[in-house]
Amino acid sequence: MEKSTDILFSRMIEYYSGNPEQIQHFMKVYLFARLIAQREGVSDDLMRILEVAAIVHDIGIKPAIAKYGSSAGPYQEELGMPEAETMLKALGFDGKLIDRVVYLVGHHHTYTSIDGIDYQILVEADFLVNMYEGNMDKRAMKMLLKNTLSRRQERK
Repeated sequence: MEKSTDILFSRMIEYYSGNPEQIQHFMKVYLFARLIAQREGVSDDLMRILEVAAIVHDIGIKPAIAKYGSSAGPYQEELGMPEAETMLKALGFDGKLIDRVVYLVGHHHTYTSIDGIDYQILVEADFLVNMYEGNMDKRAMKMLLKNTLSRRQERK
């Protein structure tokens, strides 16, 4: 793990200070994403994007609750994009990485247009944690599972 990722972890812990459930959530998503990515043999560049995206994927929850009184997926996606971009730029992350991470943050609850293995893995890791935490409705689980299985078959 590079120093900037350590700093990002610290910044996100500060960001969600007083909300241990959210801190634990992004840490679990990070670990699942990393494990899945290792098993899939992703490149170092994709691993880096995925790690950063997993850490900040739910950064839109705070502004969504403040603005809409809800942490619904579409609100997280909308408000998480500028929040992630601001944080990553302030920490000196590379522009290309920021662009992809911001895209992933802005789509991680959209299961119908997955366009890369980094996106697929982030969704799967978040899915696994949300299932365990009870934060996912049955319709969304079925749709994601169906899409995940068909994409895995396509890659074989």
